[in-house]
Amino acid sequence: MEKVRRILVPLAFSPYSQGIIDYGVMLATALDVDKLIFASIINIRDVEAVETIASFGYKVNEHDYIESIQEQREALMQKMLTGHDFPEDRVKLVMKVGKPADRLLQLALKEEVDMIIMGVKAKSEIVHAFTGSVAERLFRRSPITIVSYRDEKIAAPLRERILRHQ
Repeated sequence: MEKVRRILVPLAFSPYSQGIIDYGVMLATALDVDKLIFASIINIRDVEAVETIASFGYKVNEHDYIESIQEQREALMQKMLTGHDFPEDRVKLVMKVGKPADRLLQLALKEEVDMIIMGVKAKSEIVHAFTGSVAERLFRRSPITIVSYRDEKIAAPLRERILRHQ
Protein backbone atom coordinates (compact mmCIF):
# COMPACT_ATOMS: atom_id res chain seq x y z
CA MET A 1 0.00 0.00 0.00
CA GLU A 2 1.32 3.39 -1.00
CA LYS A 3 1.50 6.42 1.28
CA VAL A 4 -1.57 8.66 1.33
CA ARG A 5 -0.25 11.92 -0.09
CA ARG A 6 -3.39 13.90 -0.94
CA ILE A 7 -6.79 13.92 0.74
CA LEU A 8 -9.96 15.50 -0.66
CA VAL A 9 -12.65 16.66 1.76
CA PRO A 10 -15.89 17.73 0.02
CA LEU A 11 -17.94 20.24 2.01
CA ALA A 12 -21.59 21.22 1.69
CA PHE A 13 -21.29 23.73 4.56
CA SER A 14 -23.98 21.93 6.51
CA PRO A 15 -24.11 21.68 10.31
CA TYR A 16 -21.84 18.61 9.94
CA SER A 17 -19.06 20.45 8.11
CA GLN A 18 -17.04 21.43 11.20
CA GLY A 19 -16.78 17.78 12.25
CA ILE A 20 -15.74 16.73 8.74
CA ILE A 21 -13.08 19.46 8.66
CA ASP A 22 -11.79 18.48 12.10
CA TYR A 23 -11.65 14.81 11.09
CA GLY A 24 -9.94 15.64 7.79
CA VAL A 25 -7.28 17.73 9.53
CA MET A 26 -6.75 15.04 12.18
CA LEU A 27 -6.32 12.32 9.57
CA ALA A 28 -4.12 14.51 7.35
CA THR A 29 -1.90 15.29 10.32
CA ALA A 30 -1.67 11.64 11.40
CA LEU A 31 -0.83 10.53 7.85
CA ASP A 32 1.46 13.53 7.22
CA VAL A 33 -0.12 14.20 3.83
CA ASP A 34 1.35 16.58 1.28
CA LYS A 35 -1.96 18.27 0.49
CA LEU A 36 -5.35 18.54 2.19
CA ILE A 37 -7.88 19.73 -0.38
CA PHE A 38 -11.26 21.06 0.69
CA ALA A 39 -13.80 21.26 -2.13
CA SER A 40 -17.12 23.02 -2.39
CA ILE A 41 -19.34 22.53 -5.41
CA ILE A 42 -22.03 25.09 -6.19
CA ASN A 43 -24.82 22.99 -7.61
CA ILE A 44 -25.59 23.90 -11.21
CA ARG A 45 -29.27 23.34 -10.38
CA ASP A 46 -29.11 26.35 -8.03
CA VAL A 47 -27.39 28.49 -10.65
CA GLU A 48 -30.06 27.56 -13.19
CA ALA A 49 -32.73 28.58 -10.67
CA VAL A 50 -31.10 32.01 -10.41
CA GLU A 51 -31.16 32.27 -14.22
CA THR A 52 -34.88 31.43 -14.19
CA ILE A 53 -35.57 34.08 -11.54
CA ALA A 54 -33.60 36.63 -13.58
CA SER A 55 -35.70 35.80 -16.65
CA PHE A 56 -38.76 37.05 -14.72
CA GLY A 57 -37.13 40.47 -14.43
CA TYR A 58 -35.62 40.24 -10.97
CA LYS A 59 -32.26 41.91 -10.56
CA VAL A 60 -30.12 38.87 -9.92
CA ASN A 61 -27.57 37.27 -12.13
CA GLU A 62 -25.60 34.06 -12.25
CA HIS A 63 -22.17 35.69 -11.90
CA ASP A 64 -23.09 37.70 -8.79
CA TYR A 65 -24.78 34.67 -7.23
CA ILE A 66 -21.73 32.45 -7.74
CA GLU A 67 -19.36 35.15 -6.49
CA SER A 68 -21.49 35.72 -3.39
CA ILE A 69 -21.65 32.00 -2.55
CA GLN A 70 -17.89 31.63 -3.06
CA GLU A 71 -17.16 34.57 -0.73
CA GLN A 72 -19.50 33.19 1.95
CA ARG A 73 -17.98 29.71 1.77
CA GLU A 74 -14.39 31.00 1.81
CA ALA A 75 -15.14 33.01 4.96
CA LEU A 76 -16.84 30.00 6.60
CA MET A 77 -13.90 27.79 5.66
CA GLN A 78 -11.38 30.17 7.20
CA LYS A 79 -13.48 30.35 10.37
CA MET A 80 -13.80 26.54 10.59
CA LEU A 81 -10.04 26.08 10.14
CA THR A 82 -9.27 28.46 13.01
CA GLY A 83 -7.41 26.66 15.76
CA HIS A 84 -5.99 23.94 13.53
CA ASP A 85 -2.25 23.82 13.14
CA PHE A 86 -2.05 21.91 9.86
CA PRO A 87 0.42 23.83 7.66
CA GLU A 88 -1.43 26.43 5.63
CA ASP A 89 0.77 25.87 2.58
CA ARG A 90 -0.48 22.26 2.45
CA VAL A 91 -4.18 23.27 2.48
CA LYS A 92 -6.10 24.10 -0.66
CA LEU A 93 -9.70 25.26 -1.11
CA VAL A 94 -11.31 24.56 -4.49
CA MET A 95 -14.71 25.84 -5.57
CA LYS A 96 -16.44 24.72 -8.73
CA VAL A 97 -19.88 24.93 -10.31
CA GLY A 98 -21.58 21.82 -11.65
CA LYS A 99 -23.20 18.56 -10.68
CA PRO A 100 -21.59 17.89 -7.28
CA ALA A 101 -20.79 14.16 -7.64
CA ASP A 102 -19.42 14.56 -11.17
CA ARG A 103 -17.32 17.60 -10.30
CA LEU A 104 -15.92 15.97 -7.16
CA LEU A 105 -14.86 12.85 -9.06
CA GLN A 106 -13.25 14.96 -11.79
CA LEU A 107 -11.46 17.04 -9.17
CA ALA A 108 -10.26 13.97 -7.28
CA LEU A 109 -8.71 12.55 -10.44
CA LYS A 110 -7.22 15.87 -11.54
CA GLU A 111 -5.67 16.47 -8.11
CA GLU A 112 -4.53 12.83 -7.93
CA VAL A 113 -5.98 12.33 -4.45
CA ASP A 114 -5.45 9.07 -2.61
CA MET A 115 -8.41 9.37 -0.24
CA ILE A 116 -11.74 11.18 -0.02
CA ILE A 117 -13.34 11.92 3.34
CA MET A 118 -17.10 12.22 3.02
CA GLY A 119 -19.70 13.18 5.54
CA VAL A 120 -23.15 11.69 5.45
CA LYS A 121 -26.29 13.52 6.36
CA ALA A 122 -29.06 11.91 8.35
CA LYS A 123 -31.91 11.63 5.88
CA SER A 124 -35.05 9.67 6.29
CA GLU A 125 -35.05 6.55 4.13
CA ILE A 126 -38.04 7.77 2.11
CA VAL A 127 -36.40 11.12 1.31
CA HIS A 128 -33.17 9.33 0.44
CA ALA A 129 -35.00 6.92 -1.88
CA PHE A 130 -36.26 9.83 -3.96
CA THR A 131 -33.32 12.21 -3.83
CA GLY A 132 -30.21 10.04 -3.53
CA SER A 133 -27.11 11.78 -2.30
CA VAL A 134 -23.74 13.02 -3.43
CA ALA A 135 -22.06 10.68 -0.94
CA GLU A 136 -23.92 7.67 -2.29
CA ARG A 137 -22.98 8.53 -5.88
CA LEU A 138 -19.34 8.92 -4.91
CA PHE A 139 -19.30 5.63 -2.98
CA ARG A 140 -20.69 3.83 -6.04
CA ARG A 141 -18.53 5.48 -8.69
CA SER A 142 -15.23 6.48 -7.10
CA PRO A 143 -12.04 4.61 -7.99
CA ILE A 144 -10.51 6.29 -4.93
CA THR A 145 -10.78 5.08 -1.32
CA ILE A 146 -13.54 6.90 0.56
CA VAL A 147 -13.68 7.26 4.31
CA SER A 148 -17.17 7.86 5.69
CA TYR A 149 -17.20 10.31 8.59
CA ARG A 150 -20.05 10.22 11.10
CA ASP A 151 -20.39 12.60 14.00
CA GLU A 152 -21.99 11.49 17.25
CA LYS A 153 -25.42 12.87 16.27
CA ILE A 154 -25.51 10.43 13.36
CA ALA A 155 -23.58 7.56 14.99
CA ALA A 156 -25.65 7.32 18.20
CA PRO A 157 -29.02 6.57 16.52
CA LEU A 158 -27.32 4.07 14.22
CA ARG A 159 -25.80 2.24 17.21
CA GLU A 160 -29.16 2.19 18.97
CA ARG A 161 -30.91 0.85 15.89
CA ILE A 162 -28.38 -1.97 15.52
CA LEU A 163 -28.52 -2.91 19.21
CA ARG A 164 -32.34 -2.97 19.15
CA HIS A 165 -32.31 -5.54 16.38
CA GLN A 166 -29.92 -8.05 17.99
